[in-house]
Parts: sequence; C-alpha cells; structure tokens
Amino acid sequence: MRHRKGFNHLGRTNTHRKAMLTNMASSLIIHKRIRTTTAKAKALRIYIEPLLTKSKEDTTHSRRIVFRYLQDKEAVTELFREVSPKIADRPGGYTRILRTGNRLGDNADMCIIELVDFNENMLAASAEAKAKTTRRGRRGKKKTETEGTAAETKVEDKTTAPVADTEDTAQENKPEVKDEKKDIETKVSPEEDVKKDEEKKEGV
Repeated sequence: MRHRKGFNHLGRTNTHRKAMLTNMASSLIIHKRIRTTTAKAKALRIYIEPLLTKSKEDTTHSRRIVFRYLQDKEAVTELFREVSPKIADRPGGYTRILRTGNRLGDNADMCIIELVDFNENMLAASAEAKAKTTRRGRRGKKKTETEGTAAETKVEDKTTAPVADTEDTAQENKPEVKDEKKDIETKVSPEEDVKKDEEKKEGV
C-alpha cells in the first residue's frame, strides 16, 4: 500500500525506478538536455537538483556522495569540471522543463528537460533584455544630473554678479523721458515769426 507516499512511482518497482532516474540524471549531465515524458522529468528534477547543489563544493566527500547516486565516473567528472563552475552563483533552480506536446503512440505529455545555464539562445536573449533596461536607467540618471548642474550654475551666476554692474545695467535699461516743458518753450507760433520779421525791418 502507498500510505502517505507523495512521490510518483512511475508504474515501476523501487529498484527499477532508481535505476531509471540514475541513467536519466547521467544523460542529462553529459548531454545537458534530454527528451522524456513530463512525469519522468518532474521526478528527475527532484532527484538531480540536490546532486547539483552538492557539486558546488568540490571535495572528495561530495564526489563520493554524488557517485553513489549516479554510478558513472564520466558523469561525475563532467558534473564537477564543467557544470559546477557555471551553476556556482545560482541559488537553486538548475533545470528547466519545456513542454513539446503529446506523443503520437500513447498521447503521453512530452517535454524537454535541460540545464538552465547551458541554453545559449535563452542566455543571449536575457543578456539583451538586461542591456536595454540598464540603458533606460542611465538616461534617466543623466537627465537628473544635467538638471542639477544647470540649477547650480544659475545659483552661482546670481551670487557672483557684482553690484556695480547691476546698477549700470539698470541705468542703461531705463527709458528716456522727454522734457515736455522745453519742447513747449522752443515751439513758436507763425504769427510771432511774422511780428519778429516786421520789427527787424523797422529797426533797419
């Protein structure tokens, strides 16, 4: 009976299931991606991710523990030599499951399980997305910096302006006011001009 056994038995005995997961884990480490059913891929993810975490510490003890699960020297050397340096900075989530549809024979749900850090196409796409976001952030920073420098220059101009120059400019900018009284005095009517001419003739 399967009382309180939450894992998927995959329709196999205990020894058969362990042997199958061991072979699938070794194949995934060597080839970096394999095609299988979704049920097997989920069971393999639970089986292999603790081994990948153990490979981050390259010691004799950790190598022996991993070899006890994989039973393959080539897979162990590949794991500690090639895979572990790439997953050193990743805190879990080393595998990815990509569904590919159903199988024609028995309509089983198929998928591809792969190591995340070895998919070059997705890594390139994520790098481009990161580059775009950083450019947007830099533009915003540049705007704020230029605005700040402009405000500082304005304040400096106001504080450093001498007093004498401001008075001269104020006098220059004043509008010229004409003296209307002088203009009125200088203006003479034509009758007065005629009288002056007659007086001059009489005096001669």
